[in-house]
Amino acid sequence: MRWIPAGSFIMGSKHEVMRDARPAHRVTLHGFFIDQTEVSNAEFSRFVEATGYVTLAERPLNAADFPALPPEALKPGSLVFSSPKHPLPLNQAQRWWRFQLGANWRHPEGPNSDISDRMDHPVVHIAWQDAAAYAAWAGKRLPTEAEWEYAARGGLDGKDYIWGDDFKPEDHFMANTFQGHFPSNNTGADGYIATSPIKSYPANGYGLYDMAGNVWEWTADWYDANAYKKRTANGGEIINPVSKTAFDPSEPNLDKRVQKGGSFLCTDQYCSRYMPGSRGRGDPNTSSNHVGFRLAKDAD
Repeated sequence: MRWIPAGSFIMGSKHEVMRDARPAHRVTLHGFFIDQTEVSNAEFSRFVEATGYVTLAERPLNAADFPALPPEALKPGSLVFSSPKHPLPLNQAQRWWRFQLGANWRHPEGPNSDISDRMDHPVVHIAWQDAAAYAAWAGKRLPTEAEWEYAARGGLDGKDYIWGDDFKPEDHFMANTFQGHFPSNNTGADGYIATSPIKSYPANGYGLYDMAGNVWEWTADWYDANAYKKRTANGGEIINPVSKTAFDPSEPNLDKRVQKGGSFLCTDQYCSRYMPGSRGRGDPNTSSNHVGFRLAKDAD
């Protein structure tokens, strides 16, 4: 783990399009530790071997919770990105995601795939409670959204990216993101079509890897689209904030958790949320092949 010293930074985004990440505001944090990398398949394997833990994606759905579903739809599985053969309108995400029976952290693309050659890749198909279970076993915790962003910025306050303001400085790729025409044509120009091994790209100013791209990372916060507006409404110093209310106007009946960092599927054509000030969100009971996590720990 890396020690992140106490300090203040400007949290959020200056870009109007990222409405849920505005207004940008100054936040002060106590010092904390955070994992240098995303949790890998090798690390998660050791957890499962030690505890016998079964992830949500490996468990069948409860028929009582889903009375309208036929038995075959209750089988274990997870969401997998499926690149369409032809370009699609960018408001039709349901056409490039599918629920794949048998997809889980051991089998990222489904039963015919495995992780034997991906042990140094970030573990995926991790629901929020899976990450929380691993954290409890490891004696750590999920980072707050503020901690995550502060650590990701690596001391570069107010920059668009964790390495500066130029997405591709000196023509070098700095993160694992989507190249080509999303969602139908990923050229893999950065070297990878899906996840990449940890430490494939340069570390940030705090020595942390993959704080942009590769896989989305769960945080401790509930997602509230209005959290920043509420937080800044009364003025005054903001210290160690954590969002404890949930509200997503696009799905008001579904409580979600904050995700940060973007993934190998992010592109400026559709999702530029590899920017540290941007915010993602996800159903804590759902997993997919581009969501993982890293952990934090309080100072001793």
